[in-house]
Amino acid sequence: MAATATRPPRQRRSGALDVLLTEAATKGSAGRVLQPPALARLALGVARRPDRVVKRTAGLGAELARVARGTCEIAPPKGDRRFADPAWKNNWAFRRMLQAYLAVGETVDGLVSDAGLDWAGERRARFALENVLDAVAPTNFPLTNPTVLKETIDRGGGNFVVGAARLARDARHRRLPAMVDTEKFEVGRNLAVTPGSVVLRTEVFELIQYAPATTRVRSLPVVIVPPTINKYYILDLAPGRSIVEHLVGEGQQVFMISWRNPDQGQGHFDFDTYARSIAEARDAVAEITNQERVHITAACSGGILAAGLLGHLAEEGGLDGVASLTLMVCALDNERAGTTAAMTSREVAAVAIARSARKGFLDGSALAEVFAWLRPNDLVWGYVVNNYLLGRELPAFDILYWNQDAVRLAAGLHRDFVHLALENSLTKPGALEVLGTGVDLSKVDVDSYVVAGLNDHIVPWSNAYTGGRLLGGRQRFVLSTSGHIQALVNPPGPESRSSYRVQEGELPDDPQEFLEATPRHQGSWWTDWSAWLGERSGETKPARKTLGSKAHPATAKAPGTYVLAQ
Repeated sequence: MAATATRPPRQRRSGALDVLLTEAATKGSAGRVLQPPALARLALGVARRPDRVVKRTAGLGAELARVARGTCEIAPPKGDRRFADPAWKNNWAFRRMLQAYLAVGETVDGLVSDAGLDWAGERRARFALENVLDAVAPTNFPLTNPTVLKETIDRGGGNFVVGAARLARDARHRRLPAMVDTEKFEVGRNLAVTPGSVVLRTEVFELIQYAPATTRVRSLPVVIVPPTINKYYILDLAPGRSIVEHLVGEGQQVFMISWRNPDQGQGHFDFDTYARSIAEARDAVAEITNQERVHITAACSGGILAAGLLGHLAEEGGLDGVASLTLMVCALDNERAGTTAAMTSREVAAVAIARSARKGFLDGSALAEVFAWLRPNDLVWGYVVNNYLLGRELPAFDILYWNQDAVRLAAGLHRDFVHLALENSLTKPGALEVLGTGVDLSKVDVDSYVVAGLNDHIVPWSNAYTGGRLLGGRQRFVLSTSGHIQALVNPPGPESRSSYRVQEGELPDDPQEFLEATPRHQGSWWTDWSAWLGERSGETKPARKTLGSKAHPATAKAPGTYVLAQ
């Protein structure tokens, strides 16, 4: 086997958002990571092809011999931060250790390909084996991590004293290592600080109207529908990193839905509950701004709800009240939507639904754990090394704070999301019923702006692409080079390293064709979206000095009360 310059990249782990809800409700960490049935099927598939096993084993032996001689050329992929220490390249012992580890990983990857499994079986097997390989990486052990060895010498072993105390504390409070210094952040103090007021509060949501930042504003307002799984302020994160701040700075009238954090008493909240609430928010925004048409912008699971509502409005002849639809990192099409979709069966889904129904909700911390195991090197093992082996301070990063500020998901919505994903209902006209009518997304003929993240590990960009193509009307599709969250928190500026691809109108059937044929633009897609939105927002008019209206008076200041509930 010829040596390769770099290790071939593995299939990126990803998970259909809706089906992740099944995993969070049914399995412990060990079951998610190891997937014993998948490994058994892999072993059977490999056993049927002994010639390939012999070939792979011989190839591994030859590669390990090259490693020992120092002639191996295998190197980790660019961007693998585990092996950033120069010792992995410059020290003969650590270099050989790394190359042996990568060679074993290549062989395991090849054996999975040789096993002849179906799509779902291969995804399960890869997920399990990749998690095992990630766990046994030499960076995760003190004697085989040069950075840890240096830290131990510099601090006389003090790093292990600090790490042991942290490990004991984490073991009492969580199943994963802490990721962020929570004392550095406070919602309403340095997060979610764009000025505004609550202008409507219901059992399901608060509606926040943001104060204008310009003397004149666009006529048609924007209402933002955030995800139902985390709190809304990922879209109003911090000054300079807030979509809301950016929009009001561009002269847009901006409103935000802040979902209630449901408990057992709200277990009955379902898809219709949330769709009806979006319609109620739209009507309130139209009344406050004295406009018949409103832009709807929705992110992740909020986009699924918004699309369902617009499908209902299309059947009822009510789309005249919608100026446009923006969907951010949202999967309307769940066909083969990642690792977790492959892991879920109807039987497992039934168990998940029954469990959340008994409690009245799905715990947000369980879902956060599933997300973490989709990116274990970044969200699990990296913090094991930082917190316990290096004994270093936790980072103070706003996105990580938001990520751990999890919310519960009402049992009714959990049930509806799982069924929607298993049936892939939004791709089939009439298969999903919202507020009493069947949904056909091709009838949603408003202009749409669809954003996906090239490196999204939750909503694969190809699913966001094919899902967007289900909509009628003229579409502008944007592919950011970022991941799921960084695609949202993507502010423009001279220090921005972002880029994106964009195409409007007729899109190719094949997502890969779009990727290969569409050039990249440097900068943030926020500026492109602002221009697109501005073209559809009417003339400017003087900004009002007061928020709300007689029917919807301003009450509490932003960020409101629902976002603070634990």
